[in-house]
Amino acid sequence: MKSKKKTQEKSFKKADRKKTERQKTIKKMKKEEENLSLYIHRVLKQVHPEIRISKQAMNIMDDFLRDMFEKLTNEASLLVKRHVKQTTLLSRDIQTATRLILPGELAKHAISEGTKAVAKYLTNTN
Repeated sequence: MKSKKKTQEKSFKKADRKKTERQKTIKKMKKEEENLSLYIHRVLKQVHPEIRISKQAMNIMDDFLRDMFEKLTNEASLLVKRHVKQTTLLSRDIQTATRLILPGELAKHAISEGTKAVAKYLTNTN
């Protein structure tokens, strides 16, 4: 009878340890999840310093940007796969994917802003 209790206690301790390990990994996953709200807020303050944004609106913007990023990267990777010799994702592939996904004037503005950002990055790194 005593041996059964001891084995049950050991199994409970193992289960508790597994639970805490799972909780730790879940916390790590939550911490690792990238949130774009900081960057959205910075851009909002550059464009309209007096305007605030609610958490719900921030979550919607975050989801929207994640979705657009996924669409652009998927399209760009398809473009790279079509070129047999090419194995590197180039800025040209991102520009083409942007033209394919975004409509008219919005694509032009996105490409010009992206080109400016890349130029600024290259001047700062050299």
